[in-house]
Amino acid sequence: MQRRYAPTYFMLATAALMNLAALMAGVDVHAQIAFVSSENGNMNIYVMDADGGNRRKLTKNHHGYLQPSWSPDGKHIAFASESNEGWDIYVMDANGRSRRNLTKNRHSNFDPSWSPDGKRIVFASDRDGNWEIYVMNTNGKNLKNLTNDRHDDHVPSWSPDGKRIAFVSYRDHNWAEIYVMNANGRKIQNLTNSPRHSDWGPSWSPNSKRIAFDSGKGNSHIYVVDADGGNPQGLTNDPLAHDSEPVWYRPTLAAAPAGKQFTMWGWLKQVVR
Repeated sequence: MQRRYAPTYFMLATAALMNLAALMAGVDVHAQIAFVSSENGNMNIYVMDADGGNRRKLTKNHHGYLQPSWSPDGKHIAFASESNEGWDIYVMDANGRSRRNLTKNRHSNFDPSWSPDGKRIVFASDRDGNWEIYVMNTNGKNLKNLTNDRHDDHVPSWSPDGKRIAFVSYRDHNWAEIYVMNANGRKIQNLTNSPRHSDWGPSWSPNSKRIAFDSGKGNSHIYVVDADGGNPQGLTNDPLAHDSEPVWYRPTLAAAPAGKQFTMWGWLKQVVR
């Protein structure tokens, strides 16, 4: 039996497709890249369009600026900056205005990473005598030490689903290894167990199921592993190449809060079925 559709359904479906197309086009048209550049010996943060055009300098003084990290909604940038007392985590508007020091600490604070809901920032700090992973609200309040270990922990990376944080630690060996923990700091698990090589730079897949990283003594290579430590796989193996710092592409729609991905497409299917 052939299905029959009311004209209203087709009108709604057409509108939905037009809005979806505009949204997808906007992802590319309005894409911005934040980066660090050195001029006159000073490191500053810039942004530019995805095609390299419309380059703008956001920071303009003699302090060093490193590690820009976009908020999920694209309205703010977190970064590490040098002060007279150490390195702190700051947040500024995407146009460089309203700069706020979140940590205000006399030690070093680096590697800011936003939670997918944009409400918290995880980072590494040596404020307690060694490097550990901390989390705070985006106003700097409710600071919490997540790792509480005497060995050094670095480079936290929040999973796209918001449930876990990957990081680098020296806690089990003299080599750096990839670990993962729940976002509240519980259930810390060693994923890589590398007896003779250092592992660095964890980057989550968009579905939060796998983690890419680099590993090696001398020349490093790119690997991926399941988020539970299973199914390790080497992706590069050129003995003459040094491969490092993998970054997993995260489509804008895939980075939406958990449970809200492709909401418009799901609604469309309900309308026209």
